[in-house]
Amino acid sequence: MPARSVLISGASIAGPALAYWLNAHGWATTIVERFAELREEGQNIDVRGAGREVARRMGIEDTIRAENTGEVGTEFVDAAGNPVASFPVPESDTDGPTAELEILRGRLSRIIVDRTREGTEYLFGDRIVGLDDRDDGVTATLANGSERTFDLVVLADGLRSRTRSLVFPGVDAVRELGMYIAYLTIPRIGSDTDWWRWLHAGRGRSVTLRPDNVGTTRATLSFLSDVRGLDELEHDAQVMVLRRTFSDVGWEAPRVLAALDDASMYFDAVGQARLPAWSRGRVALVGDAAYCSSPVSGMGTSLALAGAYVLAGELAAADHRTALDRYETVLRPYVEQAQKLKPGAPHIANPRSRAGVGLLRTVLKAAASPAADRVGGLANRLFSPPADAIELPNYPASAIPAVVSS
Repeated sequence: MPARSVLISGASIAGPALAYWLNAHGWATTIVERFAELREEGQNIDVRGAGREVARRMGIEDTIRAENTGEVGTEFVDAAGNPVASFPVPESDTDGPTAELEILRGRLSRIIVDRTREGTEYLFGDRIVGLDDRDDGVTATLANGSERTFDLVVLADGLRSRTRSLVFPGVDAVRELGMYIAYLTIPRIGSDTDWWRWLHAGRGRSVTLRPDNVGTTRATLSFLSDVRGLDELEHDAQVMVLRRTFSDVGWEAPRVLAALDDASMYFDAVGQARLPAWSRGRVALVGDAAYCSSPVSGMGTSLALAGAYVLAGELAAADHRTALDRYETVLRPYVEQAQKLKPGAPHIANPRSRAGVGLLRTVLKAAASPAADRVGGLANRLFSPPADAIELPNYPASAIPAVVSS
């Protein structure tokens, strides 16, 4: 009997992780990626809780640790760069804004892709433009004009998935959170540290600098806005928006703005994917395309890894209809917890007024004090995502490495 086959759209994290587990279950896997090559860029992400457990079961936890960015914690600063409150890396991997395992998104993607090269066909520089879902399989039409039929198609191509509308036409899947973030990689200088440094600049604006392990510094400029569509502007227009928005901000903002002309920049509107179902017929969604929780949640990587693991395990255990129902039954409570942002987020963490910034700094100082731990861990309540809020099933398969129980 031939192996069941799947076409996966997206070669970031959820897609290759799904291919890894389906390969282990004996499936034939193909990944199509619209970019011409694997994207090595990307900002710091953390691997926590259930995501870390999946990484452990994949046998890549130590590899991730070896690629750690070196971030020692999170430090909130004032406009002069003076520390306001500091939160070192905690002992628990579910607590605090900085996790024990911090890695660049592109590096984690590379680690997983490298473990699927032998068992997965990669089609770079192409994308799905049509889907014909029938009882006996789903035929995907690619942008290059070719057609191929698979037992299943899975979309793992991000919050702004271009193929999701082929499955759910007319459905507005994205819940916008009224915030934009520009991500940049800039040269590291002598005053940079191994802390994730974060300035609240008022008027809903923030500037952050984070260390990496490749000799550069990762910077972000974020701001609240009720205007929609700024992420769809041309690059030069986005640069103009950023320069006008942050023109009066101190600390390292002028340095980051000066780098806009030369640095590669990713500019995105922050949102969540909210869908009533994660599949239709023989087409399913996984990762951000299905249930993006937003960078504000700190749960994107954990959801991508856990979702890929659960989807593959259920597909290996049953027919696709039963498996896709089980996938949602097992994972949706975890997703719902992850998408429940802190009350008022992201606005409460990005105050518009000077008084709001002052109040936030007072709370952060209190949370960073030794007394806060003695009265119940205020810092954990402020920062800790629900990274452990799922009991991962065991899906036995002879090709899967030994499983460490949760």
